[in-house]
Amino acid sequence: MAADLPILIREPSSTPPQEATLHDEEVPAFDATALSPLSNHFSRYAAIRESTTGSPRGPLSPSSGLLSPYSPLMSGSESESFSGSDNMRAPFNFQSTQYTVGKPPGTASPAAKQTELGRRRGHRYARSSISHQIILSPMRPQLQLPTSLPIPTFEEIRASMTKEQRNRWIWCTCHLLVAGYVQFQAHSSLSMTALSHLLFFDALGAFLCVAVDMGRNFEVWTRGSLRNPFGLERSEVLAGLAMSIILLFMGLDLISHGLTHALESTGGHEPHHSHDHDHPSPGRVTTAVLAAMISTLVSAATLGNHTRMGRALRPSCLPSWIPSILRNPSHALTLSCSTLLLLLPLLNPTLYPYFDNTLGFTMALAMAILGCRLSYTLGRMLLMSYSGPGVKEIIADLEGDEGVAALEGVKVWQVHYGLCMASFKVRVRAKEQVDRVRERIMSLVRSRLGGGVGVKWEVSSMISVDRD
Repeated sequence: MAADLPILIREPSSTPPQEATLHDEEVPAFDATALSPLSNHFSRYAAIRESTTGSPRGPLSPSSGLLSPYSPLMSGSESESFSGSDNMRAPFNFQSTQYTVGKPPGTASPAAKQTELGRRRGHRYARSSISHQIILSPMRPQLQLPTSLPIPTFEEIRASMTKEQRNRWIWCTCHLLVAGYVQFQAHSSLSMTALSHLLFFDALGAFLCVAVDMGRNFEVWTRGSLRNPFGLERSEVLAGLAMSIILLFMGLDLISHGLTHALESTGGHEPHHSHDHDHPSPGRVTTAVLAAMISTLVSAATLGNHTRMGRALRPSCLPSWIPSILRNPSHALTLSCSTLLLLLPLLNPTLYPYFDNTLGFTMALAMAILGCRLSYTLGRMLLMSYSGPGVKEIIADLEGDEGVAALEGVKVWQVHYGLCMASFKVRVRAKEQVDRVRERIMSLVRSRLGGGVGVKWEVSSMISVDRD
């Protein structure tokens, strides 16, 4: 059935058919030098368009019309037409103005310039790197404390001595000679040797008192500086510590000597050196003892040696009827030993060795105990601490106060013989309790930590209000 259908065959034409176009208009030829169609609306590029129309270039060759209007290749007529256009305006209006640091720009009145000195508009941060040159921080007041003070030389100290100080120095030398005389008269007596050691300690104390008195002639002794905040008064504490150690070792030396002498003849051992205890004549012992008592009393009354050192031990527990000279442990020890030695010539030869050894051993033990106690007290003073009683009582009283919320810190220390310091950090319950708590702290320090005569207390209290 399909074979019966006719087959249509198209004959080829002699002329090819025309191609259908999308638009009836003809497409213009490509012009590489042509500008945008909207260039007529920009008067700025009119001169470029006119200069490029007369000189066609190839599509691959560079054209001067494609360069920037500010190019130096632009001709004179082109630049004139460009700069002379009425419609062109500069995007920014710069005006050169000279700026000086510390002076605002512009023509302001002198009063305004003075007001605006050191300020910059729009800058409010005083800690920026640039503001350090303009905005100055407020000046802190300088400490009224010198960096250091001149320390006097030996020639200056000797030249500053007064007549009274010279007389005291001569007496100290006499006191030292008395100690040597007693040691010379002691021979093998242990008690007389102990008395001579005590006199030597008293003579050192007398020399120290005169040296301190001469040091007060200079400002560096009492006035503080950055190098020595408390002056040179702490050097007296250091010298007292050295004397206490000397007293301790002298007592230990006497104890060792006494034990060696007591154990020499025990167990059938023959001593290498004979220790003959001759009965001393009453005149020799009496003269040495009286010289020791007189020198001790004169030094205690005129020089006041060991006075500050004795106050450091705080002998306030002694009864009030005891004389003040006996409240000093060193003076009491020397006078008691001298009084007992007056009985030594009155004893018979059999009791003399026992009494002499017992008294000498007792005095040596007392010297060791006194030296140890003084060394401990003065050592704590050099370490800026406080060894006296009363601190625990103050803490208990403040914690029991109804206006105190918490006691955050208490620090008490002694700087030297004449100065003590106390610091309190307290938190109170209400703002109205601040003044009352501060006054209570002052009264507690004066009553509990008085410290005796000649001791000054500096109390500082940091009180904050509890916000809870």
